Amino acid sequence: MSDNTQAKIRLVSRVDGEDVVQEMPAELIQKGTVLYVRYEELDASPQGGATRTTIKITQNEVKIIRHGEVQSEHSFEYEKRLPGFYRSPYTTFNLSTYTTEMDMKIEGMYGHVRFAYDLYVFDELSGQFAIHLHIQEEL
Repeated sequence: MSDNTQAKIRLVSRVDGEDVVQEMPAELIQKGTVLYVRYEELDASPQGGATRTTIKITQNEVKIIRHGEVQSEHSFEYEKRLPGFYRSPYTTFNLSTYTTEMDMKIEGMYGHVRFAYDLYVFDELSGQFAIHLHIQEEL
């Protein structure tokens, strides 16, 4: 059995010490103990296009899946290095993430997920990032 509802999300991404903040509507789907957060990302490139993003939240893992103009998959689990990939019309590469911090507080379908990670592209450290996802009821 699954539940669906609309919500508002606030996504803060820290890249090289700078925060990028996005606020947007999202669809929440609860299937057992797994929460899915789905939303559309608009591409800022001249070609436009949209990418559907799904964030799968389980008890100890977060997975970000993108389909559309960009296709990618990243998985995050505390103190684990997990494989992923990135594909766009311009490039394709395998990557992996090593999650250095993880904090999840989800009650029902609302709450927050916060994590920090090292991103590896072709086994070379590409950068350190942090994500904070806040999920709240749409009023």
